[in-house]
This record gives sequence, structure tokens and C-alpha cells, in this order.
Amino acid sequence: MSDRFALTFTAQPEHIDENGHVNNAVWVQWMETIATAHWLADADPAHVAAYAWVVTRHEIDYRGNIRLGVSVTGETEIREGPSGARFDRHFTFTAPEGKAIVKAKTTWAMVDRATGRLLRVPAEVSARFVASP
Repeated sequence: MSDRFALTFTAQPEHIDENGHVNNAVWVQWMETIATAHWLADADPAHVAAYAWVVTRHEIDYRGNIRLGVSVTGETEIREGPSGARFDRHFTFTAPEGKAIVKAKTTWAMVDRATGRLLRVPAEVSARFVASP
């Protein structure tokens, strides 16, 4: 259980756009991959079965990029508890030389799988992802 989770990504040919670097849409896909992996790694399996997440907002700052074959470390951090059905995740992608090249904040909303409706995030769900003071 942790408020942080990280994965490494390597730019493949299908990630590269006409400018020769990772396409902006790929960064969003990588954010979803990290968030989903974090959820699956740290959530109670009963919660994974009962709830799903949808993105309601992205705020992304691109401060650099990578080219084919270069790897980045992507990390997500949950800095505070939920607000109703919504939960913010912060992302940082760090290039090999240690520079943060993409930073983002995404807002996710919890969905009840049985009804398809938004649901207030239960305390027992958020407790596994929010650092204790």
C-alpha cells in the first residue's frame, strides 16, 4: 500500500510521431498504464472487482521529450484524499539524465461497476493510497 507507484517506459517505433519524439497521446496512455498498475497492485481485490475509474480531467506540462529507444521513469503520486467521487493523481516522467520532462495532474472519478454510476470514494478504498500524516 502506497501513495506512490513507478514504472519504466521505453520509446518504441509506434510511440514516435512525425517530429521524431514520443507523441503527446502516448504520454497520456502511459499515465493510464501507471495509474491502473498502481490500482491493481495496492487495492483490495474486492474493491478492484466492485469499482472502476474514469478520467475527468488532464492538466499536462510538456517540458521535454524523448526519442526512439530512450527510457523514462514514470511515477504517480496521490497527495491528498478524495473529494466525493474524485481523486487526483500527479505524474512525473523523468528522463535518464534526471530531468522531469512531463508533469501532469489527472482527476479520476470512481464508478460503481454494477450500476455504472459515479460513487463517492469509500474511506477504506482511499486509505490504501493516501499517506498517513
